[in-house]
Amino acid sequence: MTLSQSMRVSATGMSAERTRMDVISVNIANANSMRTGSQDAYRRRNVELAGGPDGVRVVRIAEDQNPLRQVYDPGNPFRDANGFVYYSNVNPIQEMVDMLAAGRSYEANIAAFNTAKSMVQAALGIGRV
Repeated sequence: MTLSQSMRVSATGMSAERTRMDVISVNIANANSMRTGSQDAYRRRNVELAGGPDGVRVVRIAEDQNPLRQVYDPGNPFRDANGFVYYSNVNPIQEMVDMLAAGRSYEANIAAFNTAKSMVQAALGIGRV
Protein backbone atom coordinates (compact mmCIF):
# COMPACT_ATOMS: atom_id res chain seq x y z
CA MET A 1 0.00 0.00 0.00
CA THR A 2 1.35 3.41 -0.92
CA LEU A 3 1.31 6.35 1.45
CA SER A 4 -1.35 8.12 -0.60
CA GLN A 5 -3.54 5.00 -0.45
CA SER A 6 -2.97 4.87 3.30
CA MET A 7 -4.09 8.47 3.65
CA ARG A 8 -7.19 7.77 1.50
CA VAL A 9 -8.13 4.77 3.65
CA SER A 10 -7.76 6.86 6.82
CA ALA A 11 -9.90 9.61 5.28
CA THR A 12 -12.70 7.16 4.42
CA GLY A 13 -12.50 5.81 7.98
CA MET A 14 -12.89 9.32 9.39
CA SER A 15 -15.86 9.97 7.13
CA ALA A 16 -17.54 6.70 8.15
CA GLU A 17 -17.00 7.36 11.86
CA ARG A 18 -18.37 10.88 11.44
CA THR A 19 -21.53 9.39 9.93
CA ARG A 20 -21.72 6.99 12.88
CA MET A 21 -21.43 9.87 15.36
CA ASP A 22 -24.13 11.84 13.53
CA VAL A 23 -26.55 8.90 13.66
CA ILE A 24 -25.76 8.26 17.33
CA SER A 25 -26.48 11.94 18.08
CA VAL A 26 -29.90 11.66 16.43
CA ASN A 27 -30.58 8.47 18.41
CA ILE A 28 -29.76 10.22 21.70
CA ALA A 29 -31.89 13.25 20.77
CA ASN A 30 -34.90 10.98 20.17
CA ALA A 31 -34.39 8.63 23.13
CA ASN A 32 -37.55 9.80 24.91
CA SER A 33 -39.91 10.04 21.96
CA MET A 34 -43.18 8.15 22.25
CA ARG A 35 -45.84 6.83 19.97
CA THR A 36 -48.45 9.49 19.35
CA GLY A 37 -51.65 8.52 17.63
CA SER A 38 -50.76 7.03 14.26
CA GLN A 39 -47.05 7.94 14.46
CA ASP A 40 -44.85 5.22 15.93
CA ALA A 41 -42.09 6.08 18.39
CA TYR A 42 -38.60 6.70 17.02
CA ARG A 43 -36.66 3.51 16.34
CA ARG A 44 -32.94 3.42 16.96
CA ARG A 45 -30.81 3.59 13.83
CA ASN A 46 -27.58 1.71 13.31
CA VAL A 47 -24.81 2.39 10.77
CA GLU A 48 -23.50 -0.64 8.92
CA LEU A 49 -19.93 -0.28 7.66
CA ALA A 50 -17.90 -2.39 5.24
CA GLY A 51 -14.19 -2.34 4.60
CA GLY A 52 -12.34 -2.95 1.38
CA PRO A 53 -9.08 -2.17 -0.35
CA ASP A 54 -10.21 1.43 -0.96
CA GLY A 55 -11.18 2.03 2.66
CA VAL A 56 -14.37 2.03 4.68
CA ARG A 57 -17.82 2.81 3.35
CA VAL A 58 -21.27 3.14 4.86
CA VAL A 59 -23.35 0.24 3.57
CA ARG A 60 -26.63 1.46 5.00
CA ILE A 61 -28.33 3.05 7.97
CA ALA A 62 -30.82 0.52 9.29
CA GLU A 63 -33.65 0.76 11.82
CA ASP A 64 -33.30 -1.43 14.89
CA GLN A 65 -36.24 -3.83 14.98
CA ASN A 66 -36.03 -4.55 18.72
CA PRO A 67 -39.31 -3.90 20.51
CA LEU A 68 -40.20 -0.43 21.70
CA ARG A 69 -40.00 0.26 25.43
CA GLN A 70 -43.46 0.08 26.98
CA VAL A 71 -44.46 1.85 30.18
CA TYR A 72 -47.73 1.42 32.02
CA ASP A 73 -49.28 4.90 32.23
CA PRO A 74 -53.09 4.75 32.14
CA GLY A 75 -53.35 8.56 32.51
CA ASN A 76 -51.36 9.31 29.37
CA PRO A 77 -53.52 10.39 26.41
CA PHE A 78 -51.33 8.32 24.05
CA ARG A 79 -51.80 5.03 25.93
CA ASP A 80 -53.09 1.94 24.17
CA ALA A 81 -56.22 0.00 25.18
CA ASN A 82 -54.26 -1.74 27.98
CA GLY A 83 -52.83 1.51 29.41
CA PHE A 84 -49.32 1.19 27.95
CA VAL A 85 -47.35 4.00 26.33
CA TYR A 86 -44.65 3.02 23.82
CA TYR A 87 -41.32 4.85 23.89
CA SER A 88 -38.27 4.71 21.65
CA ASN A 89 -36.04 1.62 21.81
CA VAL A 90 -32.92 3.80 22.24
CA ASN A 91 -30.75 3.01 25.27
CA PRO A 92 -28.86 6.27 26.01
CA ILE A 93 -26.09 4.48 27.93
CA GLN A 94 -25.38 2.14 25.01
CA GLU A 95 -25.44 5.12 22.65
CA MET A 96 -22.83 6.92 24.77
CA VAL A 97 -20.60 3.83 24.71
CA ASP A 98 -21.01 3.67 20.92
CA MET A 99 -20.21 7.39 20.68
CA LEU A 100 -16.99 6.90 22.65
CA ALA A 101 -15.98 3.99 20.40
CA ALA A 102 -16.71 6.02 17.26
CA GLY A 103 -14.74 8.96 18.64
CA ARG A 104 -11.74 6.77 19.42
CA SER A 105 -11.89 5.20 15.97
CA TYR A 106 -11.99 8.67 14.45
CA GLU A 107 -8.93 9.68 16.49
CA ALA A 108 -7.07 6.52 15.43
CA ASN A 109 -7.74 7.37 11.78
CA ILE A 110 -6.44 10.91 12.37
CA ALA A 111 -3.24 9.51 13.90
CA ALA A 112 -2.74 7.12 10.96
CA PHE A 113 -3.38 9.91 8.47
CA ASN A 114 -0.94 12.26 10.21
CA THR A 115 1.73 9.53 10.36
CA ALA A 116 1.45 8.92 6.61
CA LYS A 117 1.53 12.67 5.99
CA SER A 118 4.70 13.00 8.08
CA MET A 119 6.30 10.16 6.12
CA VAL A 120 5.48 11.89 2.84
CA GLN A 121 6.93 15.16 4.12
CA ALA A 122 10.08 13.39 5.33
CA ALA A 123 10.48 11.67 1.96
CA LEU A 124 10.13 14.99 0.16
CA GLY A 125 12.70 16.51 2.52
CA ILE A 126 15.34 13.94 1.55
CA GLY A 127 15.78 15.53 -1.88
CA ARG A 128 16.30 19.05 -0.51
CA VAL A 129 19.79 20.41 -0.29
